[in-house]
Amino acid sequence: MTMSREDHNTVGYVVALINEFSAKFQIQPRQAYAYLKRFKGLDYLYKHYNVVHTFSFKDSVEALVEVCKNNGGKLQ
Repeated sequence: MTMSREDHNTVGYVVALINEFSAKFQIQPRQAYAYLKRFKGLDYLYKHYNVVHTFSFKDSVEALVEVCKNNGGKLQ
């Protein structure tokens, strides 16, 4: 199965952002992925990709922190 260019770009962006998130909190990317999935950060990214990808990585990570916090996450 071949991914569309848009899907390819979205996946690449989400992977890069997970890595940025993991670096900020000094956790493994796998842990960052699980945290973002559990506290709805990934849902937010996929739902709002068209806007979020225009933010800086720093601003995108901060938005993820807020989304996760609003859904019970504790990382700040």
